Amino acid sequence: MVSRIDVTEEAKAVIKELVDKHGPLMFYQAGGCCEGTQPQCFEKGGFYPRMNDAMIGLVEGFEFWVDRDLFEYWKFSHFTLDVLDGFGPGGFSLESPLGKTFKIHYRLFTEEELKELPEVERNG
Repeated sequence: MVSRIDVTEEAKAVIKELVDKHGPLMFYQAGGCCEGTQPQCFEKGGFYPRMNDAMIGLVEGFEFWVDRDLFEYWKFSHFTLDVLDGFGPGGFSLESPLGKTFKIHYRLFTEEELKELPEVERNG
């Protein structure tokens, strides 16, 4: 089965640091407003996905949710969660105090990968 999301080694290290400090996490990528389309990291239960938002997979065992409208735009794309030095828009994400910001790299799935994609879980 093909994964819809992967994570870089650098992001894994930041996630481990956040887990040590905050416990279980969750990720949410919104479709606009003040945070733009930047992935946000929260303590598990610190953010509630909207009706019909899509959970595209697990990042180090933690749910990664995508805004329902954004998912429709990116549903044929593979996500790779990365981390960069600096502060992203909004500053609501748990990595912000570390001087880091999560970022997604996208690529289109191949025809073969599209045939093996798992269904997404919908909030609802």
